[in-house]
Amino acid sequence: MAHQGVTVRPGTVADTIEQNIRAVAAQLGIQERSAWRYFDPAGLAASIAQQRQTAESSSTPGEVGRAPMPPLDNPELALILGGVPDALEESGGDLYNVIVNVAVNAWMAGHIHGEDGCTGCQDKRPTGTNWQARMDTISAMQPDITKWFDRNVWTAALNDTGYGVTRT
Repeated sequence: MAHQGVTVRPGTVADTIEQNIRAVAAQLGIQERSAWRYFDPAGLAASIAQQRQTAESSSTPGEVGRAPMPPLDNPELALILGGVPDALEESGGDLYNVIVNVAVNAWMAGHIHGEDGCTGCQDKRPTGTNWQARMDTISAMQPDITKWFDRNVWTAALNDTGYGVTRT
C-alpha cells in the first residue's frame, strides 16, 4: 500500500482481505484456504489506491473522509459534545463506551429531526420533526450550550472528570 502512496490502518486492510477471501470462497463454493490462490495483493493495493485517488480528486482538499459539519452554533451538537466528559466519568474511562454513546446520540439527533424519514416518529416528539423547534427547545433549556464548542471549556470539563486524552 505504501508503494501506491496510500497509508491506512493495517487492520483495515486485513479486514478487507478477509472479507474478499470469504466472498470468493462463498461464490465459488470452496474452502477459504483454497480461495487464497485467487488473491492478488498487488491488484488489491492498486484498486484501493485508485479508489482513494478518485475520492481525493473529486472532493475538496482536506475534506475526504470527513462528515459534513453542521453550523458550529448548533445546540444539538453542543449537547452531544457536552455529554462526552460526563459519559467518560460515568463509564469509568471506557473510551469505547463513550464513542458508542456519542455515535448513538448523533444518530438519534438525525433520526429525531427526521433526516432518515422515519414515519414511525411522526407526531411522537414534543417538537415533531421541526428541526428549528428542537434547536430552540435545547437553547431554552441550556442558554449557554454553545460553550461546548470552545476547546478549552471542553478540555477543562474532561480534565475535571480525572480523565484526559493523550497520544502515546
